[in-house]
Amino acid sequence: MKLGFHISIAGGFKYVCTRAKQTASETIQVFSRNPRSWKYKAIDDEDSAIFKKQIIDYGIGPVFVHLPYLNKLGSSNDILYERSIASLMEDLKRAEKLNAEYLITHSGSNLDIKSGIKKMIEAIIKALSHINNNVIILVENTAGSGNEFGYNFEQLGEIIKGVNSNRIGIVFDTAHAFAAGYELRTDKGVNETIRSLEKFIGLEHIYLIHFNDSLAKLGSKRDRHWHIGKGEIGKGMEFIINHPAFKHHPFIMETPRTGIKEDLLNMATARKMIRNS
Repeated sequence: MKLGFHISIAGGFKYVCTRAKQTASETIQVFSRNPRSWKYKAIDDEDSAIFKKQIIDYGIGPVFVHLPYLNKLGSSNDILYERSIASLMEDLKRAEKLNAEYLITHSGSNLDIKSGIKKMIEAIIKALSHINNNVIILVENTAGSGNEFGYNFEQLGEIIKGVNSNRIGIVFDTAHAFAAGYELRTDKGVNETIRSLEKFIGLEHIYLIHFNDSLAKLGSKRDRHWHIGKGEIGKGMEFIINHPAFKHHPFIMETPRTGIKEDLLNMATARKMIRNS
């Protein structure tokens, strides 16, 4: 099991590994560009070369790239939908240039859930057919706010089956799952949730755990990440990190921060939860 954080790319990728080591991260997640804009610059060759060398030198991996927030792969708006597909293709190429093994996208949103899921499947198939590399697309479960789909495991299973590729998988976000109504506060609840994951998705399709406590209550459909063990999930975070199903998975924390202090506290808390047996 490897633990890590989402790391800032401010100033260039050459600074990412230094920041990662400061937080004791063994695995990392990054954006390849500004997450709140459609505009982007090509990744500098020298910058990416330094990053790739440092990843090896520092023993950090796997590397996950996260798509910008603007992407809406299930959208009923044709212009936004096509722009999102183009953005997905671009980040598949950018992930490859960074030697990142995985590219994360949120599940989409659509007033018509069936239509949204169908459109997302078609978008991913199109992107994979045009960008023929080894980067695996990971779909992240949502909290279910607004018109989001992908908040229940049946919907995520539909996407996996619909794409039907060895380049598709799932990110399991604990805060999102809890807000969507999956009980994670007790050992029994965690076991039942993981059985549901296995039934509707298949544990072999889970590649990453977003290890986040929740400031929002169970079933609230509100996406509010919080510090490990300090939120509504609380003690349940220990049951999650020690579950045999996740023993060999990377864990990325997306907890609130104003500086490195919060990251170090969350890392220490997470490591303290891990049982040696």
